[in-house]
Amino acid sequence: MTIRLLIADDQALVRGALAALLNLESDLEVVVEVGAGDEVLPAALEHRPDVCLLDVEMPGLDGIAAAALLRERLPSTHVLMVTTFGRPGYLRRALQAGAAGFVVKDTPAAKLADAVRRVHQGLRVVDPALATDSLFSGESPLTPRETEVLRAARDGSSVAAIARRLVLSEGTVRNHLSAAIGKTDAANRAEAVLTAENNGWL
Repeated sequence: MTIRLLIADDQALVRGALAALLNLESDLEVVVEVGAGDEVLPAALEHRPDVCLLDVEMPGLDGIAAAALLRERLPSTHVLMVTTFGRPGYLRRALQAGAAGFVVKDTPAAKLADAVRRVHQGLRVVDPALATDSLFSGESPLTPRETEVLRAARDGSSVAAIARRLVLSEGTVRNHLSAAIGKTDAANRAEAVLTAENNGWL
């Protein structure tokens, strides 16, 4: 039986390399490749893959949001996150979104193929080092609104611009930024964004 795969990665070279490696396996077949998160669900609905390999950071939707959509619309399709960013917060969020596996892109080809097969069988596959880090990093200390405000602050937008974008008062934005800075032990909001990103909380 051939396992049908969808690969989603915004880097064409990486996407092509993954497809080439996995197509070498007699029981695996890449049936569709996409370069953005918002292309995942339409492609999956059209091609009905057994397993979707998703990058975390992609334009449109990120891979974690795409995984949640797949769980809702195509619950029989399994998701394996394959990412450069081995961050504990990403792992936790991906599993909560319905991903069955999480591996990093430098995983050897044979191990990646094995991870695909195991996810297809309904098993959970997680990079061991990342699983260990996740146990010690703890949950994100940020509230959903603080997370949203920090995300909006990523590009260096002013408080006024963030307030307009999120339809909040400037005072509320300042309060959320101040709380996020305190919770991340940061000196300023740029440092808070960096800390939250490095932990995969955004």
